Amino acid sequence: MIKKAIIPAAGLGTRVLPASKAVPKEMLPIVDKPAIQYIVEEAVSAGITDILIITNRGKSVIEDHFDHSFELEHILNARGNRDEVLSELKSVAHMANIYFIRQKEAKGLGHAVLCAKSFVKDEPFAVLYGDDVIVNKEPVIGQLIDAYKAYGKTTVGIKEVSKEQILKYSTMKLEPLKDNLYNITDMIEKPKPCEIFSLYSILGRCILTPEIFDVLEKIPYGAGGELQLTDAMKQIALKEGVVGVDFVGNRFDMGNKFGILKANIEVGLNHPEVSEELKAYIKEIAKTI
Repeated sequence: MIKKAIIPAAGLGTRVLPASKAVPKEMLPIVDKPAIQYIVEEAVSAGITDILIITNRGKSVIEDHFDHSFELEHILNARGNRDEVLSELKSVAHMANIYFIRQKEAKGLGHAVLCAKSFVKDEPFAVLYGDDVIVNKEPVIGQLIDAYKAYGKTTVGIKEVSKEQILKYSTMKLEPLKDNLYNITDMIEKPKPCEIFSLYSILGRCILTPEIFDVLEKIPYGAGGELQLTDAMKQIALKEGVVGVDFVGNRFDMGNKFGILKANIEVGLNHPEVSEELKAYIKEIAKTI
């Protein structure tokens, strides 16, 4: 069973400035919840009980969000008519055992994962990227856990992307296993056009084994002068193969302005409090476009 997860959330959010100057991008709202709460809820719904969120300087507001706000809870309780909201606020503080550690230097995703070594110890664990909110009835990380149970290997969530996007992400060399599962035998982070294996890329979710730490401690820094998690997984893919899950779910890149807009619109269209008003509003403004 996968019971531990890490959420790297130490990025600076430069692509969504100035919004992220004072508010971490992980705390930007999707309708009525911050983005990172959706990620934590996904992990919890897949049976994960212990979550380590990796932050950096200026992101203590994330810690505050997953703690009690006694003053606010007292005010709502005194009003006596906000039972549902009060219950939801309290539940945020009890969803899982949530821990925090700071990545003191911006050295890349691989370095962020390495910061979690003492938390993970000798267990397989999940990684849910802090930039990626993925909405689906069946949690995406749960889909990866099922594949890990079947094959016992490092497992990654993959989707096909555009030719333009693959140059910014990672490319996978793969072959079909069964259904939506693939065997990955090589990968390249931020490939050159001549290095593209396929248009499949890792997007936001992984199941890793503790051997990843040994690899991360040995490999050189890669693209952008950072310790790349993809470079470490490449070594494992070359040695024993990695399972790729072409997951089912709508992914929103919360480090991207358009991704934030899409998340609010699509989640809003299914939100019981605002969906009807939002549909009417979209129909109205569509007439003027």
